[in-house]
Amino acid sequence: TSRRLLLAAAALLGIAQLVPIPRTNPPVEEEVDAPPGARAVLERSCFDCHSNATRWPWYAWVAPASWLLAYDVSEARGHMNFSTWNRYGAEKRADRLEEIAEVVQKGEMPPWFYLPLHPSAKLSQADIAAIHAWTGEAPPESGAHKHPKHDH
Repeated sequence: TSRRLLLAAAALLGIAQLVPIPRTNPPVEEEVDAPPGARAVLERSCFDCHSNATRWPWYAWVAPASWLLAYDVSEARGHMNFSTWNRYGAEKRADRLEEIAEVVQKGEMPPWFYLPLHPSAKLSQADIAAIHAWTGEAPPESGAHKHPKHDH
């Protein structure tokens, strides 16, 4: 009976591969305006989910992992997409910048489950500082909240 279960599981896995999953990278409408240091962090740690420049790994073609990955990228792009930054008005951009600083500071992004297969996406304190400098949000330990965006 365990052999039958194994064969049935293999058959189901094989059939699952036939379910079409979109893995597209639409055109970039506008590059996000970030200084080189912050831009490098965004590309390394955020763009796979929050841009149209997703690097689809080999497991993006293997169900059921492909289903979860396509869903996560779709949700992330829907929430915030650095490749369609031009669609956001000034207020929405300001809200997104504040949110980016907050989730990075709290360690919520990149998500914990992304890091084992993408260790280079892990943020260092220097990476977090670069993001805070770009967003105009001071890190919490400084005691300030917002500071003007300018070079020091």
